[in-house]
Amino acid sequence: MVQTPDEPARYVSLEVSDGVGVITLQRPPMNALSIEVQEQFARAAREADQRRDVHAVVIYGGPKVFAAGADVKEMAAWDHRTMVERSTGLQASFVAVTELGKPTIAAITGYALGGGLELALCTDFRVCADNAKLGLPEIQLGIIPGAGGTQRLPRLIGPARAKEMIFSGRHVRAEEALRIGLVDRIVAPDDVHDEAVAWARSFVGGPALALRAAKAAVDRGLEVDLRSGLEIERQHFAGLFATQDRTIGMNTFLESGPGQAKFEGR
Repeated sequence: MVQTPDEPARYVSLEVSDGVGVITLQRPPMNALSIEVQEQFARAAREADQRRDVHAVVIYGGPKVFAAGADVKEMAAWDHRTMVERSTGLQASFVAVTELGKPTIAAITGYALGGGLELALCTDFRVCADNAKLGLPEIQLGIIPGAGGTQRLPRLIGPARAKEMIFSGRHVRAEEALRIGLVDRIVAPDDVHDEAVAWARSFVGGPALALRAAKAAVDRGLEVDLRSGLEIERQHFAGLFATQDRTIGMNTFLESGPGQAKFEGR
């Protein structure tokens, strides 16, 4: 990552290969999520969402650590007024990940703590190293998670388990994380990146509009009552009958059977 002396530091990159976009955090040693990192990450997420050559996205912190949380040194100097102003931007940068209308996978190595875990919670799936440690330790600083941890974690693992993690601030090891549903796969540390990319690649060539609709239906449906969720599903379901991919998928099924369609993303 080369930059001129006048350019701001670049901590986040988006690289695309064979339909998979990999967003990489690069702020050694611990990928602390400063304001600049948050803003760069949001831009990368929005770019990945807009690019037609990106079918799925992997979020990666490098071989040693995913992200160890917010930049405490930066935050320690802020007063209440400053945090009121900054907290909206903090949540917005993470919302940019949840609003990615494509499958997303967090590739977790080392630590995913505080804002790092909150970032991973924004993805659809999580692959972690067998030596990874995950947690929301904000309570140990006299605060609470502020980038979605108190909302996304209970929805994923249930309120009691989430409260126990948040109230104690303890680190959860990989095996426990898998058992409680916090992560979806565990692999050796050296295999985390490749496992996540391989999983992401399984979505390449799929019906992009249907995948986007399926993700929106699930995510929005979790926010409302069942009746409202069913209406959200109905609208997305009906809307897909206006797409070329629906025509391709059904005609190919009738002619050649399942799994043979070549979708166009239209």
